[in-house]
Amino acid sequence: MTRRPEPSQKLLVFGRSPVPGRVKTRMIPEIGAAAAASVYRQMLFDALDTATAVPEAGCELWLDTPSVDPELRTLARARGLTLAIQQGDDLGMRMHHALEQALKAANRAVLIGSDCPGMDTSYLQAAFRALRQHRAVIGPAMDGGYVLIGLDRPAPTLFSGLRWGSDRVLEQTRRRLRRLQWSWHELPSLQDVDHVSDLTAYPRLAALARPAPEEGV
Repeated sequence: MTRRPEPSQKLLVFGRSPVPGRVKTRMIPEIGAAAAASVYRQMLFDALDTATAVPEAGCELWLDTPSVDPELRTLARARGLTLAIQQGDDLGMRMHHALEQALKAANRAVLIGSDCPGMDTSYLQAAFRALRQHRAVIGPAMDGGYVLIGLDRPAPTLFSGLRWGSDRVLEQTRRRLRRLQWSWHELPSLQDVDHVSDLTAYPRLAALARPAPEEGV
């Protein structure tokens, strides 16, 4: 059997197994662990649907644990997704490792999370187009971080020692890109969904943000 060639573009989706109590923890005080997990599960599935619709890009799902939710495994198989496990002591090192692995086989790699329902296929295609002319591409988040980063070569210094989760991540990344003397392109800013109030713009997700009766509010 002839082996299919590796795609020149890799799209990496960072996700977590949607276990109640481990995902969307900032929502739990308002809606409970089960509802927060339901919201996250839907966002993750939507992110995978969006990612796998990008043409000419090999799509990989990088999970935080080897224990894969059965429904998620079924979806991954149906979409032809490659499953991988994140490796590293913090988020930055896990991101660097995934991008480094992808760039061993591809010319360009874009990494996204699963917390940005406003990200669509055209946004991802724009990221890959930018990497034809620039070393890096960033999708800024409105909270001072980013929802997307793409590279055409590994760069561990972009990810080490950052204050992940703070409003300084984007600016710290810009400074490091300048230090590397790399050209980069920034896409339009998008909103991450971290709090229940962020769901206002997404009625389908907001409908899932209902606490179970036994959990209370």
